[in-house]
Amino acid sequence: MSNTTEQDNPAEAVGMANPASQYCEKVGGELEIRDEQDGQVGYCHLPDGRVVEEWALYRSSVKN
Repeated sequence: MSNTTEQDNPAEAVGMANPASQYCEKVGGELEIRDEQDGQVGYCHLPDGRVVEEWALYRSSVKN
């Protein structure tokens, strides 16, 4: 039996699903990853035609 953590095996951490990307797909959107000046950014193309940054969409869905 092995007692490894994500720090022991970084490949496992990389394979974890992005909750914002999952939410985009859950609401019927299509994810697009764009290379921008500060790195990659995910945009969700929603069924109603809007394009929203994936984390902004996700945060708006989990407001308290």
